[in-house]
Amino acid sequence: MERAGYHHPTPIQVRAIPPALAGSDVIGCAPTGTGKTAAFVLPMVERIAGKHGVRALVLAPTRELAIQIAEQVNRFGRERKVRTATLIGGIAREEQTEALKASPQILVATPGRLLDHLEQGGLPLGTLEVLVLDEVDRMVDMGFKPQLTKILARLPARRQTLLFSATMAGEVESFAKTHLRAPVRVEVTPSGTTAERATQVVYEVSLLEKTPLLFALLAEDAASTLVFTRTIRRADKIAQALVMEGFTVESLHAERSQGQRRHALEGFRRGKYRVLVATDIAARGVDVAGIGHVVNYDLPHQPEDYVHRVGRTARAAASGRASSFAAPDDLELLQAIEQITRSPIPRARVPRESKVFDKHVRAAKAKQSDPGPPQ
Repeated sequence: MERAGYHHPTPIQVRAIPPALAGSDVIGCAPTGTGKTAAFVLPMVERIAGKHGVRALVLAPTRELAIQIAEQVNRFGRERKVRTATLIGGIAREEQTEALKASPQILVATPGRLLDHLEQGGLPLGTLEVLVLDEVDRMVDMGFKPQLTKILARLPARRQTLLFSATMAGEVESFAKTHLRAPVRVEVTPSGTTAERATQVVYEVSLLEKTPLLFALLAEDAASTLVFTRTIRRADKIAQALVMEGFTVESLHAERSQGQRRHALEGFRRGKYRVLVATDIAARGVDVAGIGHVVNYDLPHQPEDYVHRVGRTARAAASGRASSFAAPDDLELLQAIEQITRSPIPRARVPRESKVFDKHVRAAKAKQSDPGPPQ
């Protein structure tokens, strides 16, 4: 822990680690970037060190989050001789089967790929002691419930179950009542609390002004910027527009291969790309230090996702800012976000006097009035 730079535990770690070490079921809620991963990895490694067979299973909703968790498990488990296997889509099953032959004590997986291995046989989970569901709110609302039901049916009934997330929606409560036993609730801040050091503003703009505003904000500084869009098509379109303006850009979404996603994320982490344009696949599991600016080009359909998006900046003790673009049709979504965060988001003045903004608005209007050659 000293080598990893851990000197003082965060509030979620102070309150969650003791009951987790004691074997209690735990429901942990704290803002993104406050050390939730270590809050379950450390006691998990401590409890299963020296044992044989698969002793712990961590489920995550996205590949990126699963990889991030596996890195932390390896980081803290290596000295205790705790081995890990990561089971996610986009990687050949044969490669993962080989990793399973090395007798890992911890599996980190996405539900679909884990279920594939379970249905093929050869993955005994009878020795399992600990189940962790990270970002559990996303797990129960993005279509994983049938897969989770099948997985849970194959796990020992007597086990420790830990649920962690920055937001705890109503479905999580129902899931907890069914699958947890007298859980210890650890709520460092109320569900929906955004990153404390993230400065948040909303720009009320027209659809045509969104891209010019993005260019204007990027021109204000050189901060690394994560741009969230609602669709894959828009992510690619914005990334292309930014490249045309000379920015170093990559995109991250579900239609990219695992290799492309890894390349985009590593390039963004190392500073090769200043801008990463992503769908909500990146709202959970993108642990990149020093993201200075998160831009919600589109507001998320699920208000809880706003909390996770903002949590990509101002991680640990850093500061950052989050800018959201709200078109007239987005006002209901904005109200839902402010309801879940229990705080109005300050409105910012749109920099219409900016030369960069004006230039791109003019270009957008010209393009809109010129339909181009007939198709």
